[in-house]
Amino acid sequence: MDFGWLDVPVEEAARALLGCELVRTIDGQELRVRIVETEAYDQNDPASHTFRGQTPRNSAMFMEAGHAYVYRSMGIHHCLNMVAGPAGFGEGVLIRAVEPLAGEDFMVAARGGRTGPLVTNGPGKLCQALAVDLSLTGHDVSGPPLQLMRGSALSDSEIVTTTRIGISKAADWPRRFYERRSRYVSKR
Repeated sequence: MDFGWLDVPVEEAARALLGCELVRTIDGQELRVRIVETEAYDQNDPASHTFRGQTPRNSAMFMEAGHAYVYRSMGIHHCLNMVAGPAGFGEGVLIRAVEPLAGEDFMVAARGGRTGPLVTNGPGKLCQALAVDLSLTGHDVSGPPLQLMRGSALSDSEIVTTTRIGISKAADWPRRFYERRSRYVSKR
């Protein structure tokens, strides 16, 4: 699959990912979600994992667009990023929230019975619901077990741009994007 549409500046990629679908295949079941919230990061950004250069931990962020980068936040939650831009330049888009489309029973069970937006309205929540862990770092998202399907572009009026959540460096940068009408968007 061609991910040239993600080989663009990271803010453009973050906006382009809104409305796209992720398909997670696990235990013979297909889970489908729609991306409704993203945040952009790159190596010129002091809040990015790539700000200090390439390391074994963040090397997936330096791959070509269309790969996954998964990290563990605070030693507890996994967070999923889609690599964007050209190979060799560390940039990616944090998937902050998704809306379940298929396989919601699996997601609810994985989230301990939580339902509605609480299933996937945050980066750690969606990774738990979709069983995304460090084993997916570097995975080419053109195929299973985690596949990114391009969606229809949202209009500017459907997208809200604001500052990112839960960071202390470059906290005032407007690099968070979300679908205006989605009830699955994470809370500040």
